[in-house]
Amino acid sequence: MVAASVRIFLSDLKNSFRDLLPIVAVVLFFQAGVVRQMPENLASIAIGLLIVAVGLALFIRGLELGIFPIGENLAIDFAKKGSLFWLLLFAFTIGFSTTVAEPALIAIADKAAAISDGRIDAFFLRMTVAFSVGFAIALGVFRILTGHPIHYYIITGYILVVAITFFAPKEIIGLAYDSGGVTTSTVTVPLVAALGIGLASSIKGRNPAIDGFGLIAFASLTPMIFVQLYGIAVYAIAPESAAASFAVMEEAIRETVQSKERFEPWDILWDLVAVIKDVAPILLVIFFFQYAVIKKAVAHLHRIAVGIVLVILGLYAFILGLEMGLFPIGETIAFQLTATKNDLLIYLFGFLIGFSTTMAEPALLAIAIKAQEVSEGRINQAVLRIAVAIGVAIGIALGAYRIVVGDPIHYYIIAGYILVIVMTYFAPRYIIPIAYDSGGVTTSTVTVPLVAALGLGLAENIDGRNPLIDGFGLIAFASLFPMITVMGYGTYAHFIAGQTKQKEKAV
Repeated sequence: MVAASVRIFLSDLKNSFRDLLPIVAVVLFFQAGVVRQMPENLASIAIGLLIVAVGLALFIRGLELGIFPIGENLAIDFAKKGSLFWLLLFAFTIGFSTTVAEPALIAIADKAAAISDGRIDAFFLRMTVAFSVGFAIALGVFRILTGHPIHYYIITGYILVVAITFFAPKEIIGLAYDSGGVTTSTVTVPLVAALGIGLASSIKGRNPAIDGFGLIAFASLTPMIFVQLYGIAVYAIAPESAAASFAVMEEAIRETVQSKERFEPWDILWDLVAVIKDVAPILLVIFFFQYAVIKKAVAHLHRIAVGIVLVILGLYAFILGLEMGLFPIGETIAFQLTATKNDLLIYLFGFLIGFSTTMAEPALLAIAIKAQEVSEGRINQAVLRIAVAIGVAIGIALGAYRIVVGDPIHYYIIAGYILVIVMTYFAPRYIIPIAYDSGGVTTSTVTVPLVAALGLGLAENIDGRNPLIDGFGLIAFASLFPMITVMGYGTYAHFIAGQTKQKEKAV
């Protein structure tokens, strides 16, 4: 048993190192070939990347042991109980409670409040996003129960997003689009995916591959609607509020991208406490509904507990390693490149860092594993992750171009949504929900800080750009384009499979 566990962990560790290689290659290329100076803390960076690999391996093993089974078992138990009210309440509570505690959302909300000179209230912004995510998960669960095709809901949502954009103040648009990309945490994504797949598996007539995915897509879409409505209300109530001073913006940007150069024991302990605080609301909701509503003991509790502990330790090690190894050097390169005024280098960095960091995203890895499992091999998890990573890379490069030239963000986003809608009608049904979900899992633990540094750095260093209006939005680009590339991958794979069948019949 122990020997088998060690072999599995070593295999996961090898895969983690493989996933980190693109990040290391990109950083080395820009550090040595473009910036032309090696970092002083090479040992710290190397140790940090080693810790990241170990953390990622522990995280994946914990998902398999704890998060996936408990999510699927809960869905099956709720389906057997047959209570629509309790199931929808559970879905709403999971979405709301985990989003309120999401560190990426807290950082974005605080930054928006600082840059807008208090006009946007961080607390109310967080409540707005959290409520919208709770509503989204409940709506997604309702869709699975009714069996409605997901694209009816998603296309309607996109039309609403676009329509509201024409009435929303320009200061809120980029922030609203970004809010949709930071709502689903590294732990929430696999749990929500397991809930959807478990529910679809336990209801007669549902297909886990077609009906089980899509909850994350809902959680990424609704915040864009709700935050724009919040912005319309705020700017209508206080239209004469003074704009933020450049000094306030500059200080906010500096705080966003500042990195730790020294790690005190108390800081390391506090990071662990922060991860536990992030996971605690999820566990409280799960065990409350398990024992108080379903009134049934958790099956294989000791195994589930081990899995949860591994997830916490893995996520903690992952974040600690990033802070030591990747964030300081990545953010430094981002700011150095924006100061060079060399647009092509900026676009290249955005493309390569988008691809490499997405390949290491734990949330994407979790979704890809499940997609391969429920699609019975029609979807290859490695190819799916590459398709998503290419989409993120294109999105960040194009988003950087948008900031450089100063175009309004909604022109690009609207065109992207129209393309998504058109492709939806040509893509095979099994790939559509996974493609929609791919947009929500690309901007998480690894990508958000580096993307935020690049966007705000560009807006600060380019004359005529406003960090509040132009600095946000890269996360939205990184969430949009994976939907296009994944549907493109699914359509191509479906076409090739059809061609192969025709050849076999001809023979």
